[in-house]
Amino acid sequence: MKPFRFGVSVRSAGSRAEWEDKARTLEALGYSTLTVPDHLAEMIAPIPALVSAAAVTKTLRIGTAVLNNDFRHPVLLAREAATVDLLTDGRLELGLGAGHMRAEYDQAGLGFDAGGARVERLAEAVAIIKGLLRGEQVSFAGRHYRVTEHTIYPSPVQRPHPPIFIGGNVPRLLTLAAKEADIVGLTGITFRSGGADRDISGFRASDVDTRVALVREAAGDRYDKLELNALVQRVVVTGDRQQAAEELARRWTQLHPDDILRSPYALVGTVEQLVEDLRARRQRWGISYYIVFEPDRDAFAPVVARLAGR
Repeated sequence: MKPFRFGVSVRSAGSRAEWEDKARTLEALGYSTLTVPDHLAEMIAPIPALVSAAAVTKTLRIGTAVLNNDFRHPVLLAREAATVDLLTDGRLELGLGAGHMRAEYDQAGLGFDAGGARVERLAEAVAIIKGLLRGEQVSFAGRHYRVTEHTIYPSPVQRPHPPIFIGGNVPRLLTLAAKEADIVGLTGITFRSGGADRDISGFRASDVDTRVALVREAAGDRYDKLELNALVQRVVVTGDRQQAAEELARRWTQLHPDDILRSPYALVGTVEQLVEDLRARRQRWGISYYIVFEPDRDAFAPVVARLAGR
């Protein structure tokens, strides 16, 4: 089993000083990674934010979780990723996604294709990006992209390339992640109606069993090399986990409180209970890398102190 590590998804800051303080605090608390999402909303732009965070820390890894593939051409993204990896001394984790919020596409004047087409386009982009980051001269002729005898400068520090992170819940996206990514992110959420509806029935332990089995089968011989990640929607440190789960279930109406207590996407209980739960979930599913949202950073920090690197 891989050792535990933990990250925090950070979305905003009101000043450079505030942003730098957040990065330093994560490093001091023992978190492995600062990640930034990629939405056309009131969120800080990921690429410059990550470089800034790395500039004021020593060991903190920085990651995109995840970039919307349709917002950037893969050639340009590969060049930016290589430069970020160089300027951060090899600390980048490159998270890539197919996009799911139709409203963002509409606002930016982009066509919003069906999910299958978006995943197919992401698969082509991943092939191009990985080749370029490996230092290859890439020629590619696909349905969505054409690249002719192209190489990039500079070369990334991490070889053969910075770790590729692909996450989601739908089978076709997890199949791509299993075959091409270094880190497979499990979210338990399926976005429907162009992102307007969130189906969280995938939070149930039985659904996690199904998704992990899918990843294992699709990955084949490379499965043992993969790092499995879970995006935690809520951390509630409490002495009454049953009551806390019941309160969450009143908002997460698709789930029973027992579903919440057994899910890797919600961590509810005392620090000791959370430690034991994470160990049990690593044993069952192989999940060793967890990302929490910034509001849960401090509450979760005692668990990080107990488990990080173990």
